[in-house]
Amino acid sequence: MPTCTLTRRVKFAAAHRYRRPEWDDARNEATFGPCAWPSYHGHSYTCDVTVAGDIDPITGFIVDLGALDAILRREVIQKFDHRNINVDVAEFADGKLIPSGENLSRFIFDRVQVALGAGTRVVSVTIAEDDTLSATCAAD
Repeated sequence: MPTCTLTRRVKFAAAHRYRRPEWDDARNEATFGPCAWPSYHGHSYTCDVTVAGDIDPITGFIVDLGALDAILRREVIQKFDHRNINVDVAEFADGKLIPSGENLSRFIFDRVQVALGAGTRVVSVTIAEDDTLSATCAAD
């Protein structure tokens, strides 16, 4: 039986900056440019989560869409929307993860996979901060 995929898109607005606390301001700015400035900056993010699984012969679905939506509401919208990622999300605090698209996509990938449990797997998570830049974390 073939495996199918389903992609759900959610959107959120958030602020962040790139900064290594063990570096001085000059090194941070040399490495991260304006993204290291202390006043932060924001994006209107798009987050595409693609899951895969077998089609249930009774429902015709690979995942309970209501359950997936609840997971995305909890793990993406409630965690990131209208937040300062560096300040409001502990895993991205100073000295922890840099809130890059790559780290955001990996973080969301891991959280959604744990929440989904067995039977459905996350194939990829793509985070776009605008229509010119996105990062994707994909299953091996």
